[in-house]
Amino acid sequence: MAAAGIGTTGTTETTGAGNPLDRAREALARLSNRQKVLLMVSVAAVVALLVVGGMMLRQSEYKILFSNIGERDGGAIIAALEQMNVPYRFSDSGSAILVPASRVHDVRLRLAAQGLPRGGAVGFELMESQKFGISQFAEQVNYQRGLEGELSRTIQSIAAVQAARVHLAIPKPSVFMREELKPSASVLLNLYPGRSLDPPQIAGIQNLVAASVPQLSPASVTLLDQSGALLSQMKSKLLEAGLDPTQVKYIQQVEASIIKRVEDILAPIVGPGNARVQIAADIDFSQSEQTAETHRPNTTPPDIAIRSQQTSETASTNPTAQGVPGALTNQPPVPATAPLTQPPVPGSGPAGAAAAAAAPLPGQINAAGVQAPIASVGQPINTSKNATINYELDKTIRHVRQSVGTVKRLSAAVVINQRKEVAKDGKLVSKPLPDTELKQISDLVKEAMGFSKERGDTISVANAPFTAIEKEDSLPPWRDPETVSLTKDLVKYGVIAGLIAYLLLGVVRPLLKTMLERPATAAGGIGGTIDIHAGEEGEGEEREHRPSPTELLDKRIAAARELTQRDPQLVANIIKEWTGGGGG
Repeated sequence: MAAAGIGTTGTTETTGAGNPLDRAREALARLSNRQKVLLMVSVAAVVALLVVGGMMLRQSEYKILFSNIGERDGGAIIAALEQMNVPYRFSDSGSAILVPASRVHDVRLRLAAQGLPRGGAVGFELMESQKFGISQFAEQVNYQRGLEGELSRTIQSIAAVQAARVHLAIPKPSVFMREELKPSASVLLNLYPGRSLDPPQIAGIQNLVAASVPQLSPASVTLLDQSGALLSQMKSKLLEAGLDPTQVKYIQQVEASIIKRVEDILAPIVGPGNARVQIAADIDFSQSEQTAETHRPNTTPPDIAIRSQQTSETASTNPTAQGVPGALTNQPPVPATAPLTQPPVPGSGPAGAAAAAAAPLPGQINAAGVQAPIASVGQPINTSKNATINYELDKTIRHVRQSVGTVKRLSAAVVINQRKEVAKDGKLVSKPLPDTELKQISDLVKEAMGFSKERGDTISVANAPFTAIEKEDSLPPWRDPETVSLTKDLVKYGVIAGLIAYLLLGVVRPLLKTMLERPATAAGGIGGTIDIHAGEEGEGEEREHRPSPTELLDKRIAAARELTQRDPQLVANIIKEWTGGGGG
């Protein structure tokens, strides 16, 4: 009887393990109708949630292709996307076109090859479709339109400019110089909300337009914004008021550098954050040039510099009339001649040669280097002597140019925090710094800032307790748009993940556990317990290899024999229950 009961159980196991479909039917048969409905609903809900989550993730893969484009460009872009079979969507506000994230760059390049977006202006592509036989006036108009469009596109590439329109007034050339007119231009800028243009940017736009049109000066370019405010005069007004941005920036840089030097030298002494320094710099931006030419007198004998010297001396005589008047008397006198040898003169020799040459002999006259007897010289005698001396001019030329940005005066204000000390009661107490330490700090600040008394610099050092600065209330996280958006996404995906986890772990898993439980043997009581333990022991020995029905039967018989040998009384009682002896 025992062998028959055990053999029946082995047959059931064999039938369940032979066909997977039968095993599935047997597992479903263990569930009640309510559990079956709950299992079907849970599986359907999990599938639906997975589909919804996948669709939501696919929606986030769309990125912006173009935003803030005109209606004409938007229609052209949509038509091009439809031709390329590219899916697209619109943003909630309708101001942006979205395409799949993986195709954003590819679509932009392909649209750029088609000249999209055009930015609402026609460029030089207008010249590509010229008709045959077009007039010169129409060709000039098309060229001007193309130039205006190209300038508009270039100006729109500036970060603060949303849209731009350029109007050029180019007069016809004239052969008369007096009647020739200069070109002019006007630019209307549509700036992004909260953006503005700096004076250098305004000057840059003016020069850009002026450099694109011949004979157009930057002063003839007028700039307006979307509110009608004139931007082209902003720079001149600042210059007239003396508020040059470049000069203001230079002053701020000078003050910031001095403040940093002072704070760096005070930080090791008073500690970081215990000193506040402010510097006011008076900078001179005036430009001046000076040229001086100085002539000094050249009269000192040792320092006299002679450039050139010229001396001339002449002598002339008028001879008296002699002889009989007539033709012979009108002839000039015969030149005087001197003998080749002269009697020795006292004092002659090498030493007195110069004196003898200079001194006239008795009865002779020496004039202009010529000596002649007095008897042969007529009366009167005229002599003249001229001397010209040119001296060098002592001249000094000095050219001085004052540098721009000279510091005229510095004013420094330094506040030092009082020192914190622990009192007897354990509390922190602020105590002022001694005068000697304040004097040392003042000297250090003077050296760090380049203090000059002749320049009129001033410095003031104060010691006072600092008041704790309350932090400004920032925007709370729950009001931050980025945080709110991220929180919504997390909650949305978290709810989906939570529902899927609850259905899988709380509903599907218990039902699957019920379906996969092994049924007890037909015999109840202790015999059923023996069969279950025998099956588990077989699975524990080799889980990957399922035992055959014969091996399972042998294991159960061996377990029954072991139980019989270990506890014969228990086996006897079981047999009595099977045979119905226990009831008698």
